[in-house]
Amino acid sequence: MNMEARVGAVVEGGQRALNSAAAAAHGSILDAGARRFLQQQHNNSHQQHSQLGTIQQLLAGGVAGAFSKTCTAPLARLTILFQVQGMHSDVTALSKASIWREASRVMNEEGFRAFWKGNLVTIAHRLPYSSVSFYAYERYKSLLQSVLGVENHRGNGTADLAVHFIGGGMAGITAASATYPLDLVRTRLAAQRNTIYYRGILHAFHTICREEGFLGLYKGLGATLLGVGPSIAISFSVYESLRSFWQSKRPNDSTVMASLACGSLSGIASSTATFPLDLVRRRMQLEGAGGRARVYKTGLFGAFAHIIQTEGLRGMYRGILPEYYKVVPGVGIVFMTYETLKMLLSCTPSGY
Repeated sequence: MNMEARVGAVVEGGQRALNSAAAAAHGSILDAGARRFLQQQHNNSHQQHSQLGTIQQLLAGGVAGAFSKTCTAPLARLTILFQVQGMHSDVTALSKASIWREASRVMNEEGFRAFWKGNLVTIAHRLPYSSVSFYAYERYKSLLQSVLGVENHRGNGTADLAVHFIGGGMAGITAASATYPLDLVRTRLAAQRNTIYYRGILHAFHTICREEGFLGLYKGLGATLLGVGPSIAISFSVYESLRSFWQSKRPNDSTVMASLACGSLSGIASSTATFPLDLVRRRMQLEGAGGRARVYKTGLFGAFAHIIQTEGLRGMYRGILPEYYKVVPGVGIVFMTYETLKMLLSCTPSGY
């Protein structure tokens, strides 16, 4: 689901947790590509004995992810606007939509700053999401190693893979559930056009709880959790396959370039497959927003059926083009920011 990655922690446990959770929680191709790149960079730095402390790596990864998301926020907002267009619009008018036309409308009607609507919530989401992912993964990893009896046995590939997938998936579900209200508020703020119903983050939380109840903050969570498994499996398998193929054909190429390319392509593959879930999640997050009537009254699968019936299969991929467009700049920004912060923080003594 929409690339998000989840970029946060880059220590062994923390990064693996983000690898598993990020795409599912945010549906971002950028996140999937960036987290794969950061994982490879961590492995390289581990081999070179130049590790940062745990807190420093969490900080570097989190700041790099937040900065990258801020730079690509205009494309992210366009993705959300396209994803939710079919809810209350005449379907025949949707065929005229284009990225340039929608960007021009935002600029003319809402102003340049409107491209960053909801971005502050995205940044606020990074630290708790990264922290919960990291610590949840460590706890699940210890539990699974105890259950599988592999605490003191390294090199058991099957058991290690099981711990990675299951522990990472459970950490992803935990982190996504714990921080989901922030994601929902981000969607509501970003989806506002000319009429401003939510005046800010706190006002949005208060209004949603008052009008829709506390559970209103968790609308669409099912679609998020449903995407965790497929996102992990596709991103992991595509990345590893591409890296093996690349290394067999071009063994002398830069590992940085290989990681960037394979990470971006694995993110594209993962998000393409899970984008319909992300679109349904966004629409369910907007159910009842601003006092509007509900559109999808038959649950998650009923929403799928309704969208396909009214908008066709293309409706499930509405907004995926701006999502694709932010891959290369997004992953590149993560790379440059993370490497710069790593150099700066490596000069700082760490007691962790």
